Amino acid sequence: METLIEFFSFEYPNIKYVVFGTILLSISSAVVGCFTFIKKKSLVGDVISHAVLPGICISFLASGSKDPFLLIIGAFISGWISILVMDAIIQNTKIKEDAATGLSLSVFFGIGILLMTYIQHSGNAAQSGLDTFLFGKAAALVGKDLLAFSIIAIAVLLTVYLFYKEFKVISFDPQYAKVIGLPIKRLEMILTSITVLAVVTGIQAVGVVLMAAMLITPASAARFWTNRLSMMILLASLFGAFSGICGAFISYSAPSMPTGPWMVMILSIIALLSFFFAPRKGIVIRQWRRFTIKKQLLEENLLKAFYRIGENNGDHFMKIAINDLRLIRNFAPSQLAKGLRKLRINGYVEKNNESWKLTNEGFEKGKRVTRLHRLWELYLTKYLRIAPDHVHEDADTIEHVITPELEAKLEALLDYPTADPHQSSIPK
Repeated sequence: METLIEFFSFEYPNIKYVVFGTILLSISSAVVGCFTFIKKKSLVGDVISHAVLPGICISFLASGSKDPFLLIIGAFISGWISILVMDAIIQNTKIKEDAATGLSLSVFFGIGILLMTYIQHSGNAAQSGLDTFLFGKAAALVGKDLLAFSIIAIAVLLTVYLFYKEFKVISFDPQYAKVIGLPIKRLEMILTSITVLAVVTGIQAVGVVLMAAMLITPASAARFWTNRLSMMILLASLFGAFSGICGAFISYSAPSMPTGPWMVMILSIIALLSFFFAPRKGIVIRQWRRFTIKKQLLEENLLKAFYRIGENNGDHFMKIAINDLRLIRNFAPSQLAKGLRKLRINGYVEKNNESWKLTNEGFEKGKRVTRLHRLWELYLTKYLRIAPDHVHEDADTIEHVITPELEAKLEALLDYPTADPHQSSIPK
């Protein structure tokens, strides 16, 4: 607790530089990452993050210093060239996009490693710490770095704000953007430029190896929580900022722990939780919803079978054996036992020795399912001209999802019918 209070009091300047620096780079990369994610060009961030290394090395060799502004300029130019090379390969050769991406990434990164090795063996004392661009070292951030990060983050966020609608259109539907006369190439150039800037911002803190994760992971996690781009950008920014604060705190409380990798770890945990437990799209939630629907289908099919047996025998509250239910519909024994047990708990059926019978509530529910089934069969034959012997399976599916509002419209459209295509009575 003492460490926590000390950290968030921002008593030491270095804590401020690290925290605010990681927050700025996380937010800017997360915002831009949402557009690359939607455009299905997630690996572009990986290409840029590896391709900036030659620019950093050349900038250092040319200037002889590790001035963050000079290194960022070199990294920006190198990242841009890598994108131009990748696009040129795709447009002028038969090489596919994935192969061109890997080719551009590996060539530029290889050149960067060669230059880095040369600098390390050159005897230049100023090169100390330059290798941190490979894996990042957020703890080494100083006031000058924070100033550079602030300028770039503001530029990135301001550009996204000004061109939000245009970026949204070219990301979701570039053909529509072309039809309405948007300058697609110019907009793509602007979007690519701020992507390169966002990647360049985070290199010193996270490193070229992990920077792609900072670009894509927040967007991937946010996508599971919403279908709106604006909300996706907001959530991705919050996830990124949270990972920056957590990574900085872990690094501060345990100095042997690096900030950048922990930021990626926190984001990965958030992404995994989103993948599994997001309210609408999480894997666990979807599986639970599927299980619930299957249970509902089983129960309603059982009640419909009870109703049909009672209808055939003229007594809806008669005792029915399990074998009679299986004659109406081929229920698996385990599913049948499970469904009957659930219906009994819900008060829809009663058990008497080895026989079962409907309660009043079960009768009403079974009657409604049968009614919806027969209404839909009649609709298919009357309006879609489907033969009566081909409508049962479709009606068997749709009957479970027809709402009372749709039921009323369906009944009015069919002029309040009394019989289905097979001349079976439609219950009122």
